[in-house]
Parts: sequence; structure tokens; C-alpha cells
Amino acid sequence: MKAIKGNADQAGKDRANPLGTEPTGRLLAQFTIPSIIAMLVGSLYNIVDQFFIGQAVGPLGNAATNIAFPLSTSCVAIALLFGIGGASSFNIAMGEGDKDRAVHYMGNAAAMLFGCGLVLCIFTQVFLTPLLLFFGSPQDVLAYAQIYTRITSLGFPFLILTTGGGHLIRADGRPQITMICNISGAIINTVLDALFVFGFHWGMAGAAAATIIGQIFSALLVVFFLMRCRTVTLGRDHLLVRKTYVSRISSLGIAPFSNQVAMMIVQIVMNNSLKFYGAQSVYGEAIPIACVGIITKVNMLFMSFVIGISQGLQPIASFNHGAGRHGRVRQAYFQAMAAGAFIATISFFLFQLAPRQIISLFGNGTEEYFTFAVNYFRIFLFFTFLNFIQPITSNFFTAIGKPRTGAFLSLTRQIIFLLPLLIILPLFMGIDGIMYAGPVADFLAATVNIVMALRELRLPQYKAG
Repeated sequence: MKAIKGNADQAGKDRANPLGTEPTGRLLAQFTIPSIIAMLVGSLYNIVDQFFIGQAVGPLGNAATNIAFPLSTSCVAIALLFGIGGASSFNIAMGEGDKDRAVHYMGNAAAMLFGCGLVLCIFTQVFLTPLLLFFGSPQDVLAYAQIYTRITSLGFPFLILTTGGGHLIRADGRPQITMICNISGAIINTVLDALFVFGFHWGMAGAAAATIIGQIFSALLVVFFLMRCRTVTLGRDHLLVRKTYVSRISSLGIAPFSNQVAMMIVQIVMNNSLKFYGAQSVYGEAIPIACVGIITKVNMLFMSFVIGISQGLQPIASFNHGAGRHGRVRQAYFQAMAAGAFIATISFFLFQLAPRQIISLFGNGTEEYFTFAVNYFRIFLFFTFLNFIQPITSNFFTAIGKPRTGAFLSLTRQIIFLLPLLIILPLFMGIDGIMYAGPVADFLAATVNIVMALRELRLPQYKAG
């Protein structure tokens, strides 16, 4: 009788939540497409700033945004720690039928997102110049970076709440709302960028002001929709931060958080290496930093598709893992990998065949500027067709409640492989060593992730579920 009742309860939960019954391919499209659009819109904040600054200020302005980029990455890291961690905790608890615990995960995650954003904002305002110098700013770029960062840091609490809160809204089964929140802010940013930079001639300050206005508007929308969840009712008591909930959220968000922190560390090392070895080359200090900043953000457009796919996989994998439907988890993972491979292949050919055309969109430069940009596109991003594997696989392990494995895999490319190579190869190859560090790290990281995923998916429950 107990077994019959358990089966009936499970069937009832499945009927109540389409994550347990709808075809995984349809669910993946339903959750992935809005996630991709949301990620693309987020990337456009940086791309739009690069475009307008490149046209109005020039390479030094673009270099300044790259110097400030580690702070943007730290915002994303916090957003993913509590956003994906909160979303995974929420979906697993809902899959287990524990709605009361689920809503506390959501509330605690939202409170931590905004609170940590305030702390980062204050820290940046107090230590602005030492931070920018630590990030590798050349002296002729420093003034531009100070103007831009002092303003954009005021938007950190709103950027973090928007990015992380979008994951919570998506976990509530409303990926389209996440998309709306992000698109609205990006549209405002783009319109105001044109007005402030070209119309009012405010330069770096105008681009920064446009950015934070868009972020504030998006954050207000996120708060509005979080207070009107579809599956739970979020109240003030759920926003009271408690160690039990934050610990669980953090454990499940540690993989994407670690990946972003790793990216930030690599960005700082990269900027300082480009400055040092660039000064010893024909390119000088500023050209490599400016080019890499633009190319990194163009590559983020590709990664937006990949990360959007991994985020779309998360609620499907988390819910069905919590509900014991492991066959659906396996199926969804392979469907996500197939979609990632398709996008990665297209991006590879684009980066290899049209690098000069891409970099030309962001302003003019010397022949050395374009030579470095083209070489960096073709060499550093050579294994773009493999770069979908690590983000999808590391997030997959987090989604199924294995945060340590997910955290390890998230560190494979950036910390375990790329960081040592960025230090070692330039000792023998100069600035070219920085370029060749990329494809070596990409290949090694993809290999490790494939091995770990296949080992997990060979477990008996995936074949029997």
C-alpha cells in the first residue's frame, strides 16, 4: 500500500509540473531559447558600450572597458552563485514535493544577490584606482577606466539582482519573463548610449550612465515578478537570510561561481601579461589589451548561446533528478550537447573566416592593431568548436546535486590549464605564447569534461530511469 501511495504521489507531482512529463526536447527549447536571448541581451550591454566607445573615444576607451571587465565578471560570479544555486535548490526541493523549503531558497537567494551587490559597489568605490592598476591598466588608459568604472559600479547591486534573479524566475517556470527583464534594460541602454555618447558627447561617462540606467530598470522588473511567483508565494519572512538555506544555495552555485572567479583571475593575469609582453613587441601596451577586450566580448556572444543552453538544461535536470527520473536527465543532457555542438561549429567558421570584418565594427586602428586582432581570433579561439562541452557539463553536475564535481569541471579550462599556460608559454614565445595558451587549454578541458560526463552517465540509474 505504501508503495502504491508513493507512486500515486509521484504521478500527482508529475502531472502538476510539466518538467516531469513534457518531452525533454520540447522543454529544452522552451527553457533554452529565452535563456539564450537573456544571455545575449546581457552580453549586448558590453558589446554596445564597446561599439559606441570605440567610435567616439577610440582604442584607449576600448582598452579601459577591458581593464574594468574583471569587476563585471565578479558581478556575474555572485549572480550565478546565488542565482543558479538558488534555482537548483528551488527546483530540487519542488521535485521532492517540499514547497515550503523551496520558497525559502528563493527568498534567501534574492536577498543575498542584492546585499552582495551593495558590498561590491562600496568596495569598488573605496579602492577604485588600486584595483584598476592591479587589473593591469596602462597609465594612458587609467583615466578612462576610472571614469567608466566609478559610474558603472553604482549599478552593481542592480546588475547582480537582474542576472541572478532571472535564474530564480526561470526556475519558477517563467523563462519568458526573464527574457523580458533583460531585453527591456538592454534596449534602454542602447538608446541612451546613442543619446549620451553621440548626442550629448559624454564619452566614457555617457556609456557608463546608460548602462546603469538600463540595469536599474531591469532590476525593478525582476523584483516585481519575484513577488508574483507562479508556483509559490514569496513573502518578507522568506527574505530573512538563514545559514541553512544559504549554505545549500552556495553549494549548488559554487560551480558556475568558481568558473566566473576563474575567468576573473585569468582576465587579470591576461591584462598584465598583455601589458608586459605587448610593451616588448611592435604592438605596444594598449593595442593587445584593446583587441583582447573586444574579442573576449564577441566570444561572449557565442558563449551566451552555450550558457543559455546549459541554463535551459538546469531546471529539467534538477527536477527530474529530484523526482528520480534519471532517464529523462540523460536524454536532456545529450540534447543540450547536440545543440551546443551546432552553435560552436558555426562560431568556429565565423571566427576563422571573418576576424578582420568583426573587429572593424568597433572602430578604426593601425595595421598593427588589426594584425594582432586577426591572429588572436584565429589562434586563441581555434578550438571554439569544442568550447560548448565544459559549460554544459559542469552545470549539468551542479543541476543533479553534485556541486563538487561541477566546481572542479568549471575550473578545468580557466584555472587548471589556461592560467599556468598564460604564465609559462610567453616566457618562451613572448606575446604569441598568450595566443597559443587558449587552444591548448580548450582541448585539455574538453577532454576531461567528456570523460567525467560519460562516467556519470554509465551509472545504472541512467539506463534504467
